[in-house]
Amino acid sequence: MIERRDPPAPPVGRVVATEQKPATPHQFHFWTANETSIGIGAIVRVEGFGAGDSGRVVYGVVTDGFAYSDLATPLHDVVGAEGDPARAAEHPTVRQEIRLWTAAVLRQRPEEPLQPVPLGAVHVASDVDVAQALRMDAYLGGTQPTAIPVGLYTSGGLEAPVYLDADFLLGPEAAHLNISGVSGLATKTSAVEFLLGSIFQHFPPHKGRIAAVCFNVKGPDLCFLDRPGVLEDEDRRRYERLAVRAQPFERVRYFAPFKADGVNLNTLRTHSDLVGDVEPLVWGLREVLDYAEVLLNRDDIDAKADAFIDFLSDRVVDKEFDDGFGGAHRVVTFADLERLFRSIFDGLELGGGRGDSWRTHHIATIRKVRNRLSNISTRAKGLVTDDGPSNDLPWGRFEDRAVYVVDVANVDPLGQDLVFARVVSKLREHLERGDLGVEAVVVFVDELNKYAPADGPETYVKKMLLDISERGRYLGLVLFGAEQFRSQVHRRVVGNAGTIVFGRMDSDELATPGYQVLSPAIKIKLATLPIGELMVRHPHFTQPIFVRFPRPAVLRGRDGVERFPPAADLPFEDAVVRQLVKLDRRVRPNLVKDLIVDRREEDVRRALAHTRQTGPQDAFAHFKKHLGGRVTAAPATARESVPPLNPISDEPY
Repeated sequence: MIERRDPPAPPVGRVVATEQKPATPHQFHFWTANETSIGIGAIVRVEGFGAGDSGRVVYGVVTDGFAYSDLATPLHDVVGAEGDPARAAEHPTVRQEIRLWTAAVLRQRPEEPLQPVPLGAVHVASDVDVAQALRMDAYLGGTQPTAIPVGLYTSGGLEAPVYLDADFLLGPEAAHLNISGVSGLATKTSAVEFLLGSIFQHFPPHKGRIAAVCFNVKGPDLCFLDRPGVLEDEDRRRYERLAVRAQPFERVRYFAPFKADGVNLNTLRTHSDLVGDVEPLVWGLREVLDYAEVLLNRDDIDAKADAFIDFLSDRVVDKEFDDGFGGAHRVVTFADLERLFRSIFDGLELGGGRGDSWRTHHIATIRKVRNRLSNISTRAKGLVTDDGPSNDLPWGRFEDRAVYVVDVANVDPLGQDLVFARVVSKLREHLERGDLGVEAVVVFVDELNKYAPADGPETYVKKMLLDISERGRYLGLVLFGAEQFRSQVHRRVVGNAGTIVFGRMDSDELATPGYQVLSPAIKIKLATLPIGELMVRHPHFTQPIFVRFPRPAVLRGRDGVERFPPAADLPFEDAVVRQLVKLDRRVRPNLVKDLIVDRREEDVRRALAHTRQTGPQDAFAHFKKHLGGRVTAAPATARESVPPLNPISDEPY
């Protein structure tokens, strides 16, 4: 993966140390000719050849640059040109100018004893030098290499691959990645897409299987990961240099809630060529009740309400339950729960002097919880179903190198919080038990400042993110977070990220205290970074490094919307037909429409949900059976005069 060192090239500069600017073990200065390939972010190699310095090699990265002449003050130049800038070039002797550079030490060989940088010759780094300077040699070779390509270091005509250590990117030594940058110019999503593709292709075999769960929280950013994008020759050359195949993700599964009608999916991936690959994300009472804290207003729900919710979850839901008034219940759906509440209230009212409590819970607490829970299916309509089975991610059946995209871009913030909290919590539970199907999961969350803000209340989602960032690496649960302003994200979330990536940054953001360790020149470069270039900090790198990455080999969101424009919502009948045809292509649309005409929509949705969950061989027959008969039966003579039709061939039996 590392090319051999080229024949020795002449030095480009020399270390200089003065009383005002001495060389230290962590920083040195060197001068070059005015015409040089050295720039901010360049990696250089210093070789000592003086007494006691023979054999010592120092690697550094340029952090600042200066231009000097022999002038004491600007006034001397003004007087010499007699106040006319045009006459400054008429001097018989051109004033001498030098270029002085400041570099931070990346590594010294040998590392002990740690000494000031010797006054030696400065060379432009080669591939081997880059690997040595960034300590990548520790994980590039050996019997079990853990190198993950992240981009190309480019300076002075050199393109050297830069690798991250999988043990420090995906655990267990360290984990998590955080990427910051202004919207539209920092290419945060593109960088994560490329890095995920690189991880899937280079994840060390001895570390097992890996998958990714991506939350699409805005627009169509992640809606076309299975579609190839347009790449230029330069991008393909960079892919080849990094030994990464330029191809879209091979295994992608999309999940999206329904819209309020319960049959049209709430996603931008609704083009006729794509919508068949989107699976509905629908949750019922059991899935929601475990995460009621996410949905309920904490100002209204106190310890007594929490206790009653726990009682419902532990003693009532999915169990045979006696309400104490002679009624037996099996609560599975929100509709069942509403019938139980009605029975409790009626029983207390008819009981007269039996008091105002039920099973030690005060009636006011019961009413409060009932009001909050009964509104959830309305506030998150399409995601939460009143009645009928749920449809969830394939817990326990995650596939190796697969991407699971949960599209909640058009879901209200309440629903987004519920989806995020439940999915990540379930991932953690299955990883703890070791029955998810993979050993490691990368969770990508954009707009991290919304879910884990630096200030504001301690929400359930924020507490969960803190827990993942601090303990997730031991489970194989890795957080890839992106945001515009790193300073607005909770310090413990970004502080626990082993790898930090910066795209183009806003100048106001760079003025915040978190960027004081960067030199003014580095800040200027960050504020003007071109698209496709990033600054990377990694545990093995003692200083940030600038790298370029190729454009992802997947279709970009805005290009995908143009190529696959979202379709308009279908009428209820047509949407039902589309879902049944997806399950069984032999289903005849006209028969489905005739079957559901004049039926209640909630009954049709319930039958459709059961059919989708069961996945029968004959989808139409199962749907028809679960839908049941009509309220008003047809006359017997009419039934006898019309022979029954085959639902597949549309012909009489």
